[in-house]
Amino acid sequence: MPRFDAELVKRYDRPGPRYTSYPTALQFTPRFDVAQLTAFAACGNVMPVPRPLSLYLHIPFCCSPCFYCGCNRIITRDAARGTRYVECLLREIELVSPLFAGEREVRQLHLGGGTPNFLSLAKLAWLMDGLSRHFVLSRSAERDFSIELDPRSIPADFAADLGRLGFNRVSIGVQDFDAKVQSAVNRIQSSAQTFDLIDACRDHGIRSVNVDLIYGLPRQTLQGFRHTLRQVVSARPDRVAVYGYAHLPRQFKAQRQIAASELPNPEERLALLQLAIEELCSSGYRYIGMDHFALPEDDLVRAQEAGGLQRNFMGYTTHANCDLIGLGVSAISHVGDSFSQNYRELKSWEAAIESGRLPLWRGVALSADDRVRAKVISQLMCQGCIEIDTIEHEFGIDFTTYFGDALARLEPHVADGLVRLGTSHIAVTPAGQLLLRCVAKCFDSYLEPETPVAEAPFSRTV
Repeated sequence: MPRFDAELVKRYDRPGPRYTSYPTALQFTPRFDVAQLTAFAACGNVMPVPRPLSLYLHIPFCCSPCFYCGCNRIITRDAARGTRYVECLLREIELVSPLFAGEREVRQLHLGGGTPNFLSLAKLAWLMDGLSRHFVLSRSAERDFSIELDPRSIPADFAADLGRLGFNRVSIGVQDFDAKVQSAVNRIQSSAQTFDLIDACRDHGIRSVNVDLIYGLPRQTLQGFRHTLRQVVSARPDRVAVYGYAHLPRQFKAQRQIAASELPNPEERLALLQLAIEELCSSGYRYIGMDHFALPEDDLVRAQEAGGLQRNFMGYTTHANCDLIGLGVSAISHVGDSFSQNYRELKSWEAAIESGRLPLWRGVALSADDRVRAKVISQLMCQGCIEIDTIEHEFGIDFTTYFGDALARLEPHVADGLVRLGTSHIAVTPAGQLLLRCVAKCFDSYLEPETPVAEAPFSRTV
């Protein structure tokens, strides 16, 4: 269980990357092109054993806006737009799949949004059929095929058909059950809707359920959030994510509907986080890192214990050795030593596909320095520990010499008890577990000197 030190958390709570990638998306450039992506894909085709695949499909449509949301989404109730989108997705699949030749098995699949269940079951079946024609979809019980669901718009038979389509994991958005909070963020969702969906998923073979919560929302109180947490815990989801609300109204227009005066102040926000940690850990959940908790028998816990946990644009994942292919508008891929992103605007994405081109907008090929730092930051974010000997052996460096500047930046964190320095390890302490992003920033070569909070491109670290 992480140790909560309010004074330390308050002092270190500055904007910073979430490190779902390194380099972060701020370093992506339009100079990265299809030829580079093709070359990186080819490397995975000819390894001694072809690298398996992970697919992420972005479904951007939502029927109504949630004011807190910072995702790339399109508000519409026109079901025909879903049909058109699936047609384009299938064409993108046809364009990209030849880059990944051979029997490269898809072990992980995730549909995110937006609201993936904006698509009808018939459209989801159409999409899954297209994927199965162009990729080798795993049939193993160990596969991880997941979909994000909004309980407010789920037909009665939806859960049963998800299992038949091959899905075995679902992620359900809750945020907060408090009626005052739901009204402030324009997401009215009853606990009955949510728990009925959880029960239906389990009744029809979905082996893992994740619930998403958010702290720091307008009108949120300790009493109300405690009630939400205890309701969620009573359903025993396999995983719980508790995200900090990032109020960035300059970047996300919908957030301008939220009155800043109704947001918890910094002390109240930290108290909400502390409450979530205490309630979940005392109820038997393990703290994975950042904002994720899981039951002890969950795959995430086992992967972390075995050193195989990875962090990417979908959060924490157990599939560390896969190439990630992002499909759909704004989707991000991680193929070999590269990151690439599709066009963010629907029209640009569609236009590229209609002209027979991959909708590649920007990306980055990792330098030798990027690869070293990415490994170090990944170890911190996933294991809470840097294995110095492993880094030196893998990259042929002297750690102390190579990271002299980073170690100097780390000194205040050591003095404050967030990190312990050893001869073979750099380990985050229980007090530092909530501040992983702050520790990781010490090893980031791209960060500018401290930027005023109001102008920072990142969310706060806590």
